[in-house]
Amino acid sequence: MKAKSIRFFSPQENQAQQESPAKTKSLPTGRISPAGKVLFPAATLEELGIEAENAWFQVGTDQGKRKIKNLYLVPNDQQQGFQLVRTGRAYSLPLELILSKGGIDYKKQSYVFEASIFDHDGTPAYQLALATETPVEKQPYTGKPRGRKPKNQQSAVDKQAGE
Repeated sequence: MKAKSIRFFSPQENQAQQESPAKTKSLPTGRISPAGKVLFPAATLEELGIEAENAWFQVGTDQGKRKIKNLYLVPNDQQQGFQLVRTGRAYSLPLELILSKGGIDYKKQSYVFEASIFDHDGTPAYQLALATETPVEKQPYTGKPRGRKPKNQQSAVDKQAGE
């Protein structure tokens, strides 16, 4: 009898690899209301670590730019600047005039932002990257038509069958 060629496994080959796929954590988001208020949902404030009741901010944009692409919020302890205001289930910063002067047409177009934290003179500050919200387009229906056929098509089929 001929000896068979057998491959043996080790116990290490049977253990699951500790490879965890690198999950990209999405940035906290918010939106700009049609009234010109920058809205922060409660979950976004919690993720950023902002206490809404006593939060005062200096608001700025990129210098030398005509259109606003980023808003910068720097916390301010002296209660000067802009304060978060409770609006429904969210908090907001009323910035109507600043946004309209910065080329943001919030009345006609809906805007969203992604918030990130950066260091400004040794204190944590927040950058809001603005972008237009793209509506989700519905795909056209490509399946079989359902229901009764329209009468004019049905009568044309009947005439051809009768001839």
